[in-house]
Amino acid sequence: MNLSAPGRVLARATATLALALAMATGTTGLLTGTEAHALPVTDGTFSFSGDEGDWISGGRSYSYATSSQDRLNVSANTGNGVVTLSVDGANGDWWTLDLAAPSGQALTPGTYTGATRYPFNEATEPGLDLSGNGRGCNQLTGTFTVSAVEFGPQGYVKKLDAAFEQHCEGGTSAARGEVHIDNPAPPAELGLGLQVALDGTASSLNGKATFHGTVSCDKPVRVTVSGDVTQVKKRDLIRGSFSTTVSCTPGTPAAWTGTAVPTGSVPFQKGNVEVEGHATATDPDYGGQVTVSETVAVRLTRV
Repeated sequence: MNLSAPGRVLARATATLALALAMATGTTGLLTGTEAHALPVTDGTFSFSGDEGDWISGGRSYSYATSSQDRLNVSANTGNGVVTLSVDGANGDWWTLDLAAPSGQALTPGTYTGATRYPFNEATEPGLDLSGNGRGCNQLTGTFTVSAVEFGPQGYVKKLDAAFEQHCEGGTSAARGEVHIDNPAPPAELGLGLQVALDGTASSLNGKATFHGTVSCDKPVRVTVSGDVTQVKKRDLIRGSFSTTVSCTPGTPAAWTGTAVPTGSVPFQKGNVEVEGHATATDPDYGGQVTVSETVAVRLTRV
């Protein structure tokens, strides 16, 4: 029998929320990522056993619990249609369980019949896959029942009670198991605010332009503030960019200063420039990046 490659690493992908304003109004943003990284299960159990001849279980029984120092991690995908559980047993065992609703549907309480191997299931079929310890099905059929499920933001799984039955390669022998997860209420998503001050300076010595402002946050984070600068003087189009990093503490706006170097030979000059500013930080709870943006007209004075 051929073995399928084990999938122990959960995909982490993130997307960005960009709020662009025309003038000098502060912005705030929240993470709206497409995928979430797996988060540790606070209180959970996972167990399964198999018939004689079942390839995955080898006819044995397995049981894991957070109370026994086994590590369980769980996440859902965009739309909460797929839940992935990974188990690292204190004894060295490792397993992955995927439960998937048909494409475009959220996983809800109910029985899902006609499941095939995730992620190769047809769009109209539910998906299922139990693999690990070097064993996996090339093809499978099965069913699973979700008794209870609750989600938070960014793929956070607060609660999951489910049972499943899986048959490898069209066989009659099966692996049967249960998963129970009870996590605390999900943490809030990271919120950022960015403000670009309406005044800046243009250096008569080196032609650079300096800008400043503040960022705010509701979690302690390091924030990267960057910006693209454009100025039109007579027939000259002057461009440049800046980037700086500051520490942000909730409740106290953090001041930032950035200096843009002109890309050509023409220096930045006294007068108006357009600044497209961005503030980016990684959400410490969900692992994805949050970005907020602001476009303002800044008046440069010559120094």
